[in-house]
Amino acid sequence: MQSDASPARSREDGAEEGTGPLRRCIVSHECLPKERLIRFVVDPQGTLLPDLEQHLPGRGLWLQARRDVVETACARGSFAKAARGAVKVPPALAESIEALLRRRCLDIIGLARRAGQLAAGAVQVRAWLDEGRAAVLVEAIDGAAGGRAKLLGSGGRLPLVALFTARELGAALGREQVVHVTLGPGALARRLLAEASRLAGFAAVGEVDLPAADEAGVR
Repeated sequence: MQSDASPARSREDGAEEGTGPLRRCIVSHECLPKERLIRFVVDPQGTLLPDLEQHLPGRGLWLQARRDVVETACARGSFAKAARGAVKVPPALAESIEALLRRRCLDIIGLARRAGQLAAGAVQVRAWLDEGRAAVLVEAIDGAAGGRAKLLGSGGRLPLVALFTARELGAALGREQVVHVTLGPGALARRLLAEASRLAGFAAVGEVDLPAADEAGVR
């Protein structure tokens, strides 16, 4: 009888199940792809740790990558219920997750520059668009609407990330301010879209727009 009950509890509380790509959110109880979730673990001292790379040892507790879901989990004591024990939840958990995701996205943009897989500035970005080299557009949220609209119009409905200020993009690229950025197809572009999609669930301003055919362009 005990072996029959344990899997049911595991499915209900969001514990990791097998090696498949889906995990259950401990608040909504929806089964979702891991890329749309935040994994948490409880360290030996009982402190909750966000595991954004999803590889820390320990039993995983999963939440949808959304600010309101994280705040609901904190208010309801969902982590302790799922872990079946006392859990120390850090203060301002949603804010710290947003900051970590923001840093991860900007680090990927910096990596793409160093790898030669990125163009910055209106002239270079337009050239990449015209040559079919662009896979993802990154636009500063405080850039001029007219310049952004022109690039978006020539981008052929590429995936768009608009979550960072011109100063944030500039700092990631070693400049003062950057408004227009594009990444070429490949692993870094895919990683940026995955992390930016999670960040969009926490950011108060901005958007991530993923056209239906984005996978074909990002590859």
